[in-house]
Amino acid sequence: MTTQTTEQLTSKRCAACEGGLEKLSAAQAAKQQETLAGWELIDVGRRIRKDWKVKDFQAGMEFLNQVAELAEREGHHPDLHLEDYRHVWIAVWTHSIGGLSENDFILASKIDQLADPAHLGKWEHERLGE
Repeated sequence: MTTQTTEQLTSKRCAACEGGLEKLSAAQAAKQQETLAGWELIDVGRRIRKDWKVKDFQAGMEFLNQVAELAEREGHHPDLHLEDYRHVWIAVWTHSIGGLSENDFILASKIDQLADPAHLGKWEHERLGE
């Protein structure tokens, strides 16, 4: 896979995950991950993860519900977490291949669009550790 910009990624749709997807090499995943602000490689490069600190529990649930609706539309489902009532984190990977594919980066870029401060509504976007 050639490294793509976030604009290129968000213009795509996730492909069906039932076999046939190319599993990205560690080098490909690392290079693509660099284009997504705040996402990090985890699980020995098999997943990508991003964390947010939200205003309150309700804001976290609203964000996760928006992500769930997006995931349903894309047919690609991330691991969603809400801890300590304000700490949201999301891990994305392609379960059927046990690693990262282009789909993961497409979904991550679209999640970032939901988290864009211009589209936040009731919840505050604040990268943990900043």
